[in-house]
Amino acid sequence: MPSGELLSVPAGPSQLRSISLLMKMSKNQLALPHGHPSHGGIKLSILSPRRRRAEAALWRAAQAEGTSGEMTEERGNQEKCASSPQPSPPSDGGEGETEELDVPLHPTSNRTHWSRRKFVSTLAQSTAVGVALGSSGLALAATESTRRTSRPRKIAILATEVRKLSHAQHFIDRFLEGYGWEGRHHHPPMKLAGLYVDQFADNDLSRERARRHHVKLCPTVAEALTLGTSKLAVDGVLLIGEHGTYPRNEKAQTLYPRHRMFLEIVEVFKASGRAVPVFNDKHLSTDWNECVDMVRTAKELGFPFLAGSSLPVTWRLPAVEIPLHTPLTESVCVGYGGIDSYDFHGLETAQCMSERRAGGEVGVKSVHAVRGQKVWEMLEARETTQQAFFSAVARSHTCRAGSGYTYGMPDLDWLQEQGESPLAYFIEHLDGFRTSLFILNGLVGDFNYGGLVKDANEVFSCQMYLPMPPARATLADFFNPLSNNIERMILEGVAPYPVERTLLTSGMVLSAVESLYRGQVPLDTPELKVAYQAAADSTYWRA
Repeated sequence: MPSGELLSVPAGPSQLRSISLLMKMSKNQLALPHGHPSHGGIKLSILSPRRRRAEAALWRAAQAEGTSGEMTEERGNQEKCASSPQPSPPSDGGEGETEELDVPLHPTSNRTHWSRRKFVSTLAQSTAVGVALGSSGLALAATESTRRTSRPRKIAILATEVRKLSHAQHFIDRFLEGYGWEGRHHHPPMKLAGLYVDQFADNDLSRERARRHHVKLCPTVAEALTLGTSKLAVDGVLLIGEHGTYPRNEKAQTLYPRHRMFLEIVEVFKASGRAVPVFNDKHLSTDWNECVDMVRTAKELGFPFLAGSSLPVTWRLPAVEIPLHTPLTESVCVGYGGIDSYDFHGLETAQCMSERRAGGEVGVKSVHAVRGQKVWEMLEARETTQQAFFSAVARSHTCRAGSGYTYGMPDLDWLQEQGESPLAYFIEHLDGFRTSLFILNGLVGDFNYGGLVKDANEVFSCQMYLPMPPARATLADFFNPLSNNIERMILEGVAPYPVERTLLTSGMVLSAVESLYRGQVPLDTPELKVAYQAAADSTYWRA
């Protein structure tokens, strides 16, 4: 492809098929030597809101055009499904200009020489790379969406364990039974067609759900995606690798098979010659190389990839939104939980706010994790961190009160008396920004954010509301907005927020665990040079 050629997201099936052919070009056609004049990359045009409105109209016309193209082979005599609501068109928006972005086109044949450090360095060199590469891959996913308008979208869920209150149960029930949304009970316009469960607990719920809802319970990941045929037969995949009986390493990390299951998904994509959107629950892996591999593979194959916690998209009390390009200097989260588990939720709480700062995210320079008295000593030495810390604590609904009191005192001495075995992560970003996470078990039982604005003596603060059942709620409704964002991605073919957020927070967790394992020492993190820009619209639940 000549350098400088513009590639925009098409709307009609014929144009989409032509882009799919481009995605299927042999690696010899794409393998350009480093000195080649076309090696600099291709130019991708990010459509202005005016152009997006035009594309939206064409998208609707494409839906009316029917189901031209090859349909996926179905096995056996299956019931004909009723028509479902049509996928949402690309969003409209206001006025703006088309922006052209130079994006490096890395040859597939050179992949073995493209190190992980070089990959994250590439992300740093172009903060738009995630958006741009995602756009180039949209054609493949959108082609399939225009072909399949005569039936509900089919999804597959891959789970490590399905029992009451497991993450998989929350997602499975929402896609089977629906969930509360905007004052009504919402049923996703899609069908859970394939279910793979890696481990069956004594109180397993998957068999009952599969029997009652006529879901195909499959013995392998591949069969859950192909539904017993020879090719990919679903329109989206949810990978829920949380809970179950899995080994723990010497660093107290649970070795969930997220990366292994992801690779099995990718093998089906490659064998089928097409890919569909994928969601990964929580952090990507306990191995940084595997985290990078998952994000890089999604970009190479061109499928939308969403990952992470429910904290960035749940309710906020109050409903605080940090405007894009705010000159933030520091973020603090005060929460609870354990390492390699709820610490991830706390870092996602902070990062979904930090990424909206002026200049966007540029990556992390160092991570230092400490326990016990060292937490209070480091906090006492950081005046600005204290300001954000107490602002966050003031948002807590569960802060432990002293005997005879019903509220917490904004005083470090008092907090030290109330707290039990505190844990903290102190993180320095490459642009001088600071993130701190405080895990204060016994002192708070919720997740609270405080962020400082440069030279304005201003603090943004809120609680990311997570009413955990069964103690604080009967329903885990904070899974509703996360399910809705997954649904949007499958219908529209675009991830609502960048997966680089979860790539970076995964790396933060891994570095903090390593810091603790090595004796609470600070660690330089050159591998965490992950740069990206936040989505313009925040996706938190305003219900």
